[in-house]
Amino acid sequence: MTVEAGLRRYEAVNEEINKELEKRKKVVVSDVNGQRYIGCALDAGKTVEVHGTPGNDMACYLNGGKVVVYGNCQDAVGNTMNGGEIVVHGHSGDAMGYGMRDGQIYIRDNVACRGGIHMKEFRQMRPVLVIGKNAGSFLGEYMAGGTIVLLGLDMKRGEKLFGTHCASGMHGGKIFVRGNFPKENLSPNIKIANLDDTDKKELEGYVKKYCKYFDADYEKIMSKQFKKLVPATSRPYANLYTPN
Repeated sequence: MTVEAGLRRYEAVNEEINKELEKRKKVVVSDVNGQRYIGCALDAGKTVEVHGTPGNDMACYLNGGKVVVYGNCQDAVGNTMNGGEIVVHGHSGDAMGYGMRDGQIYIRDNVACRGGIHMKEFRQMRPVLVIGKNAGSFLGEYMAGGTIVLLGLDMKRGEKLFGTHCASGMHGGKIFVRGNFPKENLSPNIKIANLDDTDKKELEGYVKKYCKYFDADYEKIMSKQFKKLVPATSRPYANLYTPN
């Protein structure tokens, strides 16, 4: 079943998508032109395939479903998602995966500013954000848990793996970075570490999935060394408060 978005308002498009999802497990949305909230709170077992450029808050509160985008995304994709999977065959705007609690996001190309801001985890709920190219400033800002993978593929001369203030206020989770990266853009509360065996096994699973979705070369990606960025303390701003 195909829903044509065109120039219709987002309310009408989402209403039609939701009606079709009541009758079937998968809906294709064509000619998308910035309509917001597509795939919002999508439940497990349901899939929305998007062709075009979805607007802000696509797949927000995702609840176990799957959203696949053949195009680029705007801001706040996967906002506060609870589970499921987002696959983007393109790049995304700001605040990708904002406050995500679980599930996985795979971006073929780059993410703009504040990707993975305030990601968190609890017990078995561990969110993952995999970025194929590079990221803007404030990647992993206030990150409290989960995993970000930054692959640095197909970067042009002069481009940096991430922008300024990377992991500012990060107090949990980890960021895997591939190849050379601008240490001067790291926040001072971050440690750079080698991957242990558990890290390597975890990373391999994410990279294999990325390669499957985007037809990338696994051996080529893994031929470069990865490092792990982790917080040096769980209280990066402790010095700002007056002790009792």
